[in-house]
Amino acid sequence: MENKEFDLKAELKSIGMTQREFAKHIKKTTSTINRWAIGEVKIPQVVKLYIKAYKKNQFCDEFVVNMQK
Repeated sequence: MENKEFDLKAELKSIGMTQREFAKHIKKTTSTINRWAIGEVKIPQVVKLYIKAYKKNQFCDEFVVNMQK
């Protein structure tokens, strides 16, 4: 499995997206996302960076909401 250091399934779970939702979000097929998830095809670095940025943005959004309480 090529993508052992980056667990796409766990990453998607952490951002609250299914493979289908993520595929739609980044305009790829569900089949492509599944092939990345099972390690059949290497995950492009840009996708890893996108997920990292998405998670950071989610954290910032939650922080702002909590600060407003």
